[in-house]
Amino acid sequence: MVSQAGGRSTTSPHSGEPGSTTPILELLIVFVVVFVAQLVADVLGAMAGLFVLTPPITDNPWTIVTSVYAHGGVGHLLSNSLALVVFGWPVARATTRLRFHTFFVTTGALAGISQIFVTNAVVATPVVASPGTPGVLGASGAVFALLGYLIASNRLSVSLASFVDVPRWLSVLVFLGLAVAVTLATAAPGVALIAHFTGFLLGLLAGRTRVLSVGR
Repeated sequence: MVSQAGGRSTTSPHSGEPGSTTPILELLIVFVVVFVAQLVADVLGAMAGLFVLTPPITDNPWTIVTSVYAHGGVGHLLSNSLALVVFGWPVARATTRLRFHTFFVTTGALAGISQIFVTNAVVATPVVASPGTPGVLGASGAVFALLGYLIASNRLSVSLASFVDVPRWLSVLVFLGLAVAVTLATAAPGVALIAHFTGFLLGLLAGRTRVLSVGR
């Protein structure tokens, strides 16, 4: 994301059955279609109003969703697509199409909203000098959520959590520390760090509670 300054089936594509990688292919197609639409909208001077989440978000509320699938350039599109395949593929295999798509758009939207609200709230304080976030778009908040889910829900993490009795408050602190570390590792000019942090933290919490798991 960038800132602008039970047994299971292994092949079924149906939304109610786990084991399909169809959601990944569908998202890749959506990414490309939306990117082409962005190019057309840019020529018409309507790109920002259709695909960039900007404050106040109530002005163009549809961008809460469309911004999740939009990208700031070919490089941004390719990097998020590659990360989606790497991190999203195993998650998609363990859940249903409906749950996967719902998780993706929800975490992506919350990541974008957090970037807008947090950075612009900081601007209102005299303590930290920050330009705020005029607009945000990209799927990396949702991709970071998939990474967080993958880390917290895999068998090794679950086994360690069941083997060691870790207090809930300590788990939260570990998740926060891990989210901060991963976020700082992706720091770069124009990168929406708050969105990355939010997406990754949401993914960790969702993975810990296994919200995407399908009962046998």
